[in-house]
Amino acid sequence: MHKRLFIPGPTEVHPDVRERMSMPPVGHRSAEATELGEAVISKFQRLLHTQAPIFLSTSSSTGLMEACVRNGSRKKILSLPCGAFGERWLSIAKENGKAVHAVPVEWGRAVRPEVVHDALATGQYDAVLVTHNETSTGVMNPLAEIADVVREFPDVYLFVDAVSSMAGVDLDFDGLGIDGLLAGVQKAIAVSPGFAMMAVSERAVARAREIENRGFYFDFVRHSDAYQKRQGITTPSTSHLYALDLQLDRILEETMPVREARHRRMADTARVWAGDRFELYAEEGFRSVTLTTVRNTRGVDVPELNRELAKHGVVIANGYGKLKNETFRIAHMGEIQPAELEELLGWIDEILGLS
Repeated sequence: MHKRLFIPGPTEVHPDVRERMSMPPVGHRSAEATELGEAVISKFQRLLHTQAPIFLSTSSSTGLMEACVRNGSRKKILSLPCGAFGERWLSIAKENGKAVHAVPVEWGRAVRPEVVHDALATGQYDAVLVTHNETSTGVMNPLAEIADVVREFPDVYLFVDAVSSMAGVDLDFDGLGIDGLLAGVQKAIAVSPGFAMMAVSERAVARAREIENRGFYFDFVRHSDAYQKRQGITTPSTSHLYALDLQLDRILEETMPVREARHRRMADTARVWAGDRFELYAEEGFRSVTLTTVRNTRGVDVPELNRELAKHGVVIANGYGKLKNETFRIAHMGEIQPAELEELLGWIDEILGLS
């Protein structure tokens, strides 16, 4: 039986979008594929308020995280991990042999702009890696304030993991002055996993041209050439392109202000519920709009809770990594509606005897 997904990816996919993925394949260099690529790229540009290049990648978003470290720095990278996925990006940089230094932040707390400023003022760095929405901790970092700081250092490029925030909150690529903004499609965009995208500044592509050993599959220059043709660098998943073409229409029709407001209403509902019955893991003022990480103060057996929730056809997420069982996570992103979240929370109350 299909279970509705209140986990931070993959998320619920509309039946019509799933059906669209079953379209017959077309030649990936055909006119039909080029038109499809053009449609998807133009819709992503509208979503992100930009005309910057959009790279389409048949990969997870982790691949594009690797692309940023391979293509984005000639000198030294500043990493700002505040949870498991920020630490993953740091690890990717190290494993690619890049000069990188981390200024770690305690899990559950947000990156402070003044910390970024102090690090960049040393003059050591030419790139910054920041996780906008840390899926493990439920922290949403103050991206606009961090971007303001980075812009004070013109030679420093900003790369942002927006995996669990894009299409949940309104992101202005040009207004923020970002050089690389990446996401997978299986979270707030609400398409099946296996595809990722990134908006990239022209100056980031120019820097990549001066860097050796960029790799092949995630080479910014090759991706830029493919973008000019509105195609993938190699055979893309045209099934995902068909799905994105339809789902992006739905997102743009809803409009990002309305979509973000819906996500914020659900976040408020989840926070009030969690605060009354448990505790919130993320610090106040920096809590995610797309998922809520709950401190498991009651010692709930999360796998057993999910077994009971499965009887209602739903599932939530355990804590991630070192937070497994110490926390659990309730996602409220993508196509989830407020009434569905309220129903889920009622079932949890009933199962745990909290109502």
